[in-house]
Amino acid sequence: MASESIADKLQIGLDQLDLSLNVKQKSLLLDYLNLLIKWNKAFNLSGVKDSSEMLSRHLLDSLTLVPFINGQRILDVGTGPGLPGIPLAICFPEKNFVLLDSNGKKTRFVFQAKVQLRLDNIDVQNERIEKFHSEEPVDIIVCRAFSSLADLVNMTRHLNKRTDEAKGAGAIAPTKIIAMKGQYPTDELAKLPEDFKLVSAKKVELPGSTEERHIIEMMASELHTIG
Repeated sequence: MASESIADKLQIGLDQLDLSLNVKQKSLLLDYLNLLIKWNKAFNLSGVKDSSEMLSRHLLDSLTLVPFINGQRILDVGTGPGLPGIPLAICFPEKNFVLLDSNGKKTRFVFQAKVQLRLDNIDVQNERIEKFHSEEPVDIIVCRAFSSLADLVNMTRHLNKRTDEAKGAGAIAPTKIIAMKGQYPTDELAKLPEDFKLVSAKKVELPGSTEERHIIEMMASELHTIG
């Protein structure tokens, strides 16, 4: 409703997503949204201009990933203005997030948001994914509107943990790749490399929108050396 504030709409969206965040986290999400709105006017970081639409299509859309996030180190490929990385980093202050994009204008904004919001669990990287190397193992690679599933898998192969390290008690789990898509990507899934498999494909409801949303989880399916 028009009389509802952005804070009210955020809470309604969180309730619909069944997410419980504390006061500080909700305040940080709103502060991030305000920064994005302010910078967007000068630097055109997003084609979405309306604040309510930004809340739904950017913030709440990013938060649909919350139930899928585990592990300790998460890489956001093609983060743009920090989506979904910044909202997720706010929800998981105990986890480490690397936000990567080759667009310097956008990574400058992400760095500014990191500083102003004091998000010490974020590492901003201005680099192409093909040239980026992580000193620590990556548990999850997330991607929002970046590329086809096959391209995403192939461009991030060098960042996957070796699947032969995932055997035995206490061994490291293989890297999981999570892609955010609109309609169910039947054609893209059919073109996945043979050594990668679909783990799950879940349709999610996006508060404030009737557009389709699917979250696709993938990982390497065979024992092979990556990187």
